[in-house]
Amino acid sequence: MKAVTIREGGVLELAEHPDPQPGAGEVLVRVRAAGLNGADMLQRKGGYPAPPGAPADIPGLELAGEVVATGPGAIRFSEGDRVMGIVGGGGHAELAAVHERQLMPVPEGLDWPQAGGLPEVFTTAHDAIFTQGALRPGERLLVHGAAGGVGTAAVQLGAATGARVTATVRNPDARAAVEELGAGAAIDPDGFAEHGPFDVVLELVGAPNLPDDLKALATAGRIVVIGVGAGFKAEVNLLALMGKRGTLRASTLRARPLEEKALTARAVEREVLPAVAAGRLRVPVAETFALADATAAYDRFTAGGKLGKIVLLP
Repeated sequence: MKAVTIREGGVLELAEHPDPQPGAGEVLVRVRAAGLNGADMLQRKGGYPAPPGAPADIPGLELAGEVVATGPGAIRFSEGDRVMGIVGGGGHAELAAVHERQLMPVPEGLDWPQAGGLPEVFTTAHDAIFTQGALRPGERLLVHGAAGGVGTAAVQLGAATGARVTATVRNPDARAAVEELGAGAAIDPDGFAEHGPFDVVLELVGAPNLPDDLKALATAGRIVVIGVGAGFKAEVNLLALMGKRGTLRASTLRARPLEEKALTARAVEREVLPAVAAGRLRVPVAETFALADATAAYDRFTAGGKLGKIVLLP
């Protein structure tokens, strides 16, 4: 098979690799679409190594495609089924062996680019704002970096549950589109604390925002950090956090064990996919690229200013 391969110095090359073989409980997926994520950019730079069991040199944390073979004991899906899911790595390839419990069925009517860009962002957003942040209907949610993949998912999920959503969006041209997704207001990131207080703050940007996140936090509010693209070291005023009886949490999905990843997949199946199938939630796709054009796709991702997902089409 061909796969995007990270070489020395972060150079990306489309190279030949042996076809993966599905092990116990796994299925072999012919990849039709695979989204790009911030973790892929970090892995390319050498800052986010793949977890044990995932290819060390093939990036890609989410994929969608067709089942072409099943391993011993795999019974959830059959050959020809359309599936999508999160993987530890190796998604930016023509084939991938994935444990069946990490996969979800692709809803009818969802095309390959949307399916390839759904699993990581909706699973991450759902886990962060509901499981980690305990968002409730009627509460106020602040989503930083809301024009990106996780941001657009979080805005929609927050609005769908009855929360009042404020979104920070650096690109003024994207603010109206984010409001159409359900944000009550899409604002410039500068001065966002003036728009609080917020019950839940979803931090997708990183350390520079943290001092003002605390200022903007409501009493008993929750900050959930899941992105650190702008920096990962911050000074925290613990007295401010104590005074607001606030909670500061942080989370990643990639390194979680199979059991925990399976739980997040089942939660998305129950609580997200029916709304996707009904057209109430959608996956904005900014651009698609062929697998051979992975370098251009990665460069487009890092350039910023996009709305939604960048997706590779093997």
